[in-house]
Amino acid sequence: MKKNKTTHVMATVFMLVFIAVFLVITGRFLYIQGTGEVEGISLQQWADEKRTNSYTVKAERGKILDRNGMVLAYDRATYRLSAVVDESYSEGLEAPKHVKDIKETAEKLSPLLNMDVSEITSILEEGREKDLFQVEFGANGKELSQETKEEIEALDLPGINFTQQTKRYYPNGMFASHIIGLAQSGEEGISGMNGIERQLNDVLSGTDGHISYKRDNYNTKLLNPDEVVKKADNGEDVFLTIDQKIQTLLEDSMSEVQEQYNPERISAIVMDPKTGEILAMGNRPSYNPNDLGEVQNWYNDAVSNPFEPGSTMKIFTLAAAIEEGVFNPDEFYQSGKYQNDDMNTAIHDHKPSGWGSISFLEGIQRSSNVAAAKLVYEKIGADKFLDYLKDFDFDKKTGIDLPNEQAGRILYDWPIEKVTASYGQGTTVTLIQQMQAASAIANNGQMLQPYVISKVVDSESGEVLEEKQPETKGKPVSEETAKEVRDILETVITSENGTGHGIYDLNDYSVAGKTGTAQIPNPNGGGYMTGSENHIFSFLGMAPKEDPQLMMIVSVKQPELKVGEHGSAPVSFIFKNVMENGLHYLNIEPDQDSEHEVKTINIPDVESMSSKKAKQELESLGLQVTQIGKGKEVKSVSGDADHEFLPNERVLLVTDEPTMPDISGWSVRDVLRLADLLKLDVETMGNGFAKKQSIKVGTALKGEEYLVVEFSPPSSSGVREKDEKPDSDQEEQNETVE
Repeated sequence: MKKNKTTHVMATVFMLVFIAVFLVITGRFLYIQGTGEVEGISLQQWADEKRTNSYTVKAERGKILDRNGMVLAYDRATYRLSAVVDESYSEGLEAPKHVKDIKETAEKLSPLLNMDVSEITSILEEGREKDLFQVEFGANGKELSQETKEEIEALDLPGINFTQQTKRYYPNGMFASHIIGLAQSGEEGISGMNGIERQLNDVLSGTDGHISYKRDNYNTKLLNPDEVVKKADNGEDVFLTIDQKIQTLLEDSMSEVQEQYNPERISAIVMDPKTGEILAMGNRPSYNPNDLGEVQNWYNDAVSNPFEPGSTMKIFTLAAAIEEGVFNPDEFYQSGKYQNDDMNTAIHDHKPSGWGSISFLEGIQRSSNVAAAKLVYEKIGADKFLDYLKDFDFDKKTGIDLPNEQAGRILYDWPIEKVTASYGQGTTVTLIQQMQAASAIANNGQMLQPYVISKVVDSESGEVLEEKQPETKGKPVSEETAKEVRDILETVITSENGTGHGIYDLNDYSVAGKTGTAQIPNPNGGGYMTGSENHIFSFLGMAPKEDPQLMMIVSVKQPELKVGEHGSAPVSFIFKNVMENGLHYLNIEPDQDSEHEVKTINIPDVESMSSKKAKQELESLGLQVTQIGKGKEVKSVSGDADHEFLPNERVLLVTDEPTMPDISGWSVRDVLRLADLLKLDVETMGNGFAKKQSIKVGTALKGEEYLVVEFSPPSSSGVREKDEKPDSDQEEQNETVE
């Protein structure tokens, strides 16, 4: 009876436990059925995610183009290499899909990846030992070009795979790199690091899209897949005010000066003074965004580096004196040294003994510090001159549409500082501040804001979404004053007393401008650096003088000079080369006679003409003609009826049987024209002139071929021989405060 009783009790307990568990499970099921959630997770959503494939559709970053539509930056495909080392991946297959022979694979990949055979072997063997599915090859296996990919595929190595990636590409290499900037791939895609790439990153980036659909366990789309497609919104295209031809003139000139003089820094800006558009801007050192290497200078010195400018500031001292009616060009003063009752020390001319008693006009021509000091302190008045400096916006940024702009500082607390500010010492400015201020002189009193972004265009429809218009920042001087300043600045070039005489004159155009030779503050403290090379040599000029169409400033810091050579030599080489050719390219009518007058050439319509006749006709116009192929008939030509060529410029004549020409010595511009005509996919390496080409000379071309061109700078340029040396009395040797 006792045993039976115990049995009944245990049965009752088990029944109660069973009932409790049943109720809990049933309640749980009822809860799940009612709410459709488990631990706060929606079962429906979880199931949809498990049986739904979803892919991101990457938006294409917008292009950056010059004012004429030449592409300066765009997205291009690159490839990432991987190798499957898991043998099980090939089970049941006739042909292996993994790396079967490690030694053979390493030997064949070695030259194409620029890696040692032992290094590749080690990576493959380590992957197999660790039972990895696949391995990669570090930096050498990333960002491979289309050409390298095709060469590796031709080896027919099992287990070798590629993943396509997108890379930002700059077809002109170092060209305007501080303006265009750099965009690189990161976790969230490609984003801008500096320059326009950073300034307009949101505009260029676009918005990614996506595709999703439901599938079965075998990854097959269901009959009713609930497919969702959201198209990617590609980034917008950005057109710059930069002119490819003028920028190329500047880049080439700076590269030659860098090669010959090895300066610490070069900066230059070319501007349309009628609109404020920047047509060219460059710096050295620079960098190639396609192949960074060791970058010495990320900053755009033309807008980010305030410095003591030296005598180019006398332009604005002169303008203030004329505007105030206190400048008498025929009035005489004693040059050499100046000191007033408020100053504890004297200031001197760059020729400390001076030139005796000379007129204020001659003082400006000779770049006399004493003339500038007397104009400010005795005629304009120090307080009034400060007002002019502020009217010229030397106390604030220009607002140019580039990142990292810095403003200079007007140093104007002590009497000596008020004097030295008159000739550009103590006070600091940037090149872009000087260009904005000088636009008032070139543009009859109207000071224009400089800018580099011309317009933003919808990349798909071509609709202009935003367009920049010229903006007047003020009128610091009158039209009459601006004209008189230009007349006087012309004599800096034409007068035998002028510091720019025989150095900055152009063949076909009159120039109004001012030289500068600024001392460099000693980085260790205590005054300024000594030595003839330790200066910043500069020139700010505009042409033609009567109605300037181009304005340019050039600055060269610490060039390596020969004995007796002056820093004006590298500066004038850049200025004259860019301005003379730039004005002709813009078809500006020369305003003075020249034995070396250069005219632009419009080519006739030669398409469908016999190649022999077309070549003869174009060569008779003074053009350098390169015939592409040995065909009898002309199919296309670089340039059209509206394109203006400079004498001896290369014209490409494509025949009906095009073959690859020898492009040794060609410029980047000519190579890109060739690629455009023949629809070649071109990749450039380095800068300067073409040295090596991947497609052999004489290879028949059908279009879409992949061409790699390696460029290198010229070995010599003869820059020094092209410049005249000024008389020592006319040089601005040491603009010092003693």
